[in-house]
Amino acid sequence: MRPTIHDVARAAGVGLATVDRVLNDRPGVRAATAERVKAAVDKLGFVRDASAAALARKRIDRLVFLIPDGPSDFMHRLGAEAREASKRLAGKRVEIEVRTVPPFNSDALTEALREIDTEAVAGVALVATESAAVRAELCRFSAAGIPVVTLVSDAPRFPRHHYVGIDNVAAGRTAASLLGQFLGGRQGKIVVVAGSMLVRDHVERRMGFDQVISEQFPHLQASVTLEGRDERAATRDALIACLAREGNIVGLYNIGAGHEGILDVVAELPAEARPIVVAHELYDVTRAALQNGLMHAIINQDAGHEIRSAIRVLRAQIDGTPLVAGQDSIRIEIFLRDNLP
Repeated sequence: MRPTIHDVARAAGVGLATVDRVLNDRPGVRAATAERVKAAVDKLGFVRDASAAALARKRIDRLVFLIPDGPSDFMHRLGAEAREASKRLAGKRVEIEVRTVPPFNSDALTEALREIDTEAVAGVALVATESAAVRAELCRFSAAGIPVVTLVSDAPRFPRHHYVGIDNVAAGRTAASLLGQFLGGRQGKIVVVAGSMLVRDHVERRMGFDQVISEQFPHLQASVTLEGRDERAATRDALIACLAREGNIVGLYNIGAGHEGILDVVAELPAEARPIVVAHELYDVTRAALQNGLMHAIINQDAGHEIRSAIRVLRAQIDGTPLVAGQDSIRIEIFLRDNLP
């Protein structure tokens, strides 16, 4: 049977109100008494029921999620999962507000952060872009004791409490390994298509990709990078110009979104001239592209898992409770035409 707050009170020789004050870091308890309570907590292995504690204090934890808007299906799913989580948690002393910001826009993200009142929120989750202004806003939250979680794209030099997302360097290395194996001994160039190289997740994926290509597949040249800001027309036009300029493109790695623009171009090429394509995120468009052979592998991450993990991490930070080891590690999933769910 799990130890209760009554067990802690008996072991420490104090009342329930004293235990509650110590657990919630409220004043009015002598240092020696507080140490006795903490020792009892450690000895018994007591873990608070965060929902019950919040209910007892009539506290509502308000969490704000800042999600990029725009053409990325994955970001749309991330926002939808956060809204669905808000419905599930209704009545459990947690409120989740989803606010959208333009993608790849640190100024817009900074303004959205400035609009958050630290007196009115308990935690913040965001897809980070790195800029001095964004860092200053995260410092403001840190000074106010507001936990911050970064999603999908990290900002490790910024004051954040946790990153929830895949290992993007490992994802890039995985993409390179897949492309190299699909291509066998073929020589030629590889096009890398990014939304923007101003966001860390795209930079880290390219970094991991280049590492494996240079180490294991030196006969391939990963020297061409296009930026389409995840937009269909911009990606399509950039890729058409690249193919005309470079020639002998045997592989393509799409780091971000913009799948439709890539498929517009690849579908028009003769079958023998089509590159091997590895991309990110499984949804209707990429699933169909796998099935019809226009794409060859998809690296996926579970948007629902990321949102649930972000909520767990924020609530643990708010309530001072431990996280379950490994529960919030986001796996890299690989889908081929043969293993589509």
